[in-house]
Amino acid sequence: MTREKVLKSVLWFLTGILATVTVARFLKGLGATTSLTDTTPWGLWIAFDVMSGVALAAGGFMVAGTVYIFGRKEYTPFARPAILTAFLGYAAVTVGLLYDLGIPLNVWHPIIYQQYHSVLFEVGMCVMLYLTVLFLEFCPVILEHSRFHHPLFRKVHGYLKRLAIPLVIAGIVLSTLHQSSLGSLFLITPYRVYPLWYSPLIWILFLISAAGLGLTVVITESLFSSWFFRHKSNLRLLSHLARAASLILLFYLAIRLLDLAVRGQLLWALSGSWQATVFILELSLVALAVFLFQSSRVRASKTGLAIGALLSIAGVIGYRFNVSVVAFSRPENMSYFPSGIEIVVTLGIIAGALLVFIFFVENFAVFPSESESDTTTLTPPPVSTAVNDPLTLRLLLPESVAAARRYSLAAIIGAALALSLLSEEVRSGALDLKQPVSPPLQLADSGESSTGVSSIARLLVDFRERQRYESDSQRIFIIDGNRNGRLVVFDHDAHTVRLGGDVACVTCHHLNLPFRENTSCRECHQDMYSHTDIFRHSSHVQKLDGNQGCVRCHTDPGVIKTRESAVSCKTCHEPRPGASRIIPLKEDGMRGLAVGYSVAMHNLCTRCHQMMVDENPSEYDRSFAECAQCHKEQGSSYLLDVGPYRAEGSG
Repeated sequence: MTREKVLKSVLWFLTGILATVTVARFLKGLGATTSLTDTTPWGLWIAFDVMSGVALAAGGFMVAGTVYIFGRKEYTPFARPAILTAFLGYAAVTVGLLYDLGIPLNVWHPIIYQQYHSVLFEVGMCVMLYLTVLFLEFCPVILEHSRFHHPLFRKVHGYLKRLAIPLVIAGIVLSTLHQSSLGSLFLITPYRVYPLWYSPLIWILFLISAAGLGLTVVITESLFSSWFFRHKSNLRLLSHLARAASLILLFYLAIRLLDLAVRGQLLWALSGSWQATVFILELSLVALAVFLFQSSRVRASKTGLAIGALLSIAGVIGYRFNVSVVAFSRPENMSYFPSGIEIVVTLGIIAGALLVFIFFVENFAVFPSESESDTTTLTPPPVSTAVNDPLTLRLLLPESVAAARRYSLAAIIGAALALSLLSEEVRSGALDLKQPVSPPLQLADSGESSTGVSSIARLLVDFRERQRYESDSQRIFIIDGNRNGRLVVFDHDAHTVRLGGDVACVTCHHLNLPFRENTSCRECHQDMYSHTDIFRHSSHVQKLDGNQGCVRCHTDPGVIKTRESAVSCKTCHEPRPGASRIIPLKEDGMRGLAVGYSVAMHNLCTRCHQMMVDENPSEYDRSFAECAQCHKEQGSSYLLDVGPYRAEGSG
């Protein structure tokens, strides 16, 4: 088979795999198909498909600005391919985001429910708007096809051509905004990103690296088209693009290293840690690409251009990936590595985008100047004269039909292979990812305060709230069950006073284990999100006189004795008088099962806060029942001063 058929068959094979795992992902959910957790809410799909994908598509606004704004008409042959590549890149970013969202049908919510102070809101809106701009920029290419010769389409084509400059300006503005804002997302994580990657200038680094990467992608796309479609490459112009890319990437390297040096963080690169090794490797790839592109001899060679472009792509993508995943701190027992499904989804999305690119190039005037002025450079692929070739399934059929059957077969094989390799847990959706609950941390008395409240408590506990309670708090807990930094500082004594003293313990401690007083929540709600089985059948058999006591719980002798057929636990175990009640997901279905820790805590605390807002609106405003009232972001004071604490129950 020719190179065209081999590549298309491979791409259709990957697309077939994507079809199968897509069904698994959207039917079984994120938990069963990915390695993502609430501690690792983003991984490969965000780091590569979104963070890197947006940067890879930056060539669209770079080339469009060069041609239409700066008037460098000699680069016009690169404009349409670059815009098509950018459009497909952003479309792939959108598709990848749909896989990553827990409820993808809500992707439209930012349009209606605006969060004006959110950087992510600005990124989402700019990406949606820029995707629309790219579509409008590429529409003239589609409307030039012979199928759109109707006068209405001709008129639309004319309007879009006249709007070219405004569309390009809008594209540059939107790209500049969201390319930099993707970096701004990490400004709020100074204690989660390794020092070699965190920077107050990270938004500038993201913008500059995207600009350099966009030009190298244009070079790569041109070389690919030359190889695959047998187009003639303009090495002189490609050499100019490579030199411009090298200067931009050199600027990126200089700012990054200078910023680290000025802030005294550059010595981390000499620490010998694995992070330092990754940092040096990442910068070396970009530096080597800059060095190669500075050589006119390298730039005059297709091979040299290809090597330099691939090195720069690897280095900049590595930077995005490291910031998002590798250099992002997580608890030691909650590490992340992408699942097989995450990897093949990414490969499948790339394969699908390449197939669409090939389709447009083969059927539309994506390379207008070359196809009109120099048709001698287009060489049609050789046509085989074989009559019965089982490898291509030609079987006496015309080549066009045989090709369709060949690619369909490749997709079906990929889909079948993916289905056979899916684990039983994924096929059944029964994958259960455990997230044990960490105990609360009780702040010890540091002796720095007459009230016995430590300095860290003074920083984190709402002082006005403690004044309202008029309590000298001695017991203050930091509640962070999954250790993700979204902690709650719980002033236990203040709540006790506010709710009526020691008799109010039952308000929170609604069900205690035998021989215990005020059992901690995590004793029953042991997992952050999954139910915990707290029913011990053997102890019930012993307490109820062996098998003779079965009828106490299994009252109907005509049904099989199962948990579902037994009476409710509250038949015998009534909650303590005045105790709160955690409402289960199913009103009568939680027989011996305690809901997840997150559900229990939110159900208990939020409901109580909301009740206080409803009953005393003059004293408590609506924010009292909102998340930020209790959840505090883990900051430097917490990291540095939290030394004097002990786990709940320890000495």
